[in-house]
Amino acid sequence: MHCPITLAALEKNKHVLCEARMSMNAQEAHAMLAAARRKPHLVTQVVPSPFTLKVDRTIQEYIANGYLGDVLAIEMRITQNNFVDREGHLQWRQNRDLSGYNTLNMGIWYESLLRWVGPASKVMATTKVWAQKRRDENGDMRSVTVPDHVDIICEMACGAQAHLRFSAVTGLASDGKVWLYGSEGTLRLDGPPALTLFGGRRGDSQLIEIAVPPEKQGEWRVEEEFINAIRGKEKVTHTPFEGGVQYMEFTEAVTRSAQTGQAISLPL
Repeated sequence: MHCPITLAALEKNKHVLCEARMSMNAQEAHAMLAAARRKPHLVTQVVPSPFTLKVDRTIQEYIANGYLGDVLAIEMRITQNNFVDREGHLQWRQNRDLSGYNTLNMGIWYESLLRWVGPASKVMATTKVWAQKRRDENGDMRSVTVPDHVDIICEMACGAQAHLRFSAVTGLASDGKVWLYGSEGTLRLDGPPALTLFGGRRGDSQLIEIAVPPEKQGEWRVEEEFINAIRGKEKVTHTPFEGGVQYMEFTEAVTRSAQTGQAISLPL
């Protein structure tokens, strides 16, 4: 309901704070962005991904200051440390009618990549549904088409190549990790639930932990930012509708690629 409610609210000159994800698909997201641009006096915001707020500023500064050199490769592995559950009931994330093109938590982590290195320009993906039927809340058996394992290869607009994996069937896997490999340095983020940042540069023998000082740690202030933007005290940074559109374009491109076997160029 995000799209029709947002369009109606903007038509009535209401500011909009929209829960993530922004919409069911990229077409709806573009319609929401177009409506917002027709009402530039109104504040529009998508609730941001909270996972990496603690370390975002530090990672951004390290990249901007040349710690990595040229960003060459990105590895992201976000797993749920579960064995496949074929007996569990149908959840909303597994219901295409409710979750749209998003799969697992790939969109929310792609949003973190957007903050650090910018968007993908091409996506190639393979997916797998291991539990193809589940019972809904009424006990009726339903087909499941939302994957529980996803592998994605991306060409990033910054020039890097990325390999992203999201899975709900990787029993006893380690906690999620993200690697940013550059021509002169490497950053590694361990977590969630806890987040620890490591780094090393050419000539180092190993990665060492990078302390993130409290004054640089981001925190949840979504409602405060939204209200301050309405009052003219600040601008929305987490997350404007433009970022929400990129999120939706990516999740749709992953599904299109998996369904067709073709690489999908972005933006859509």
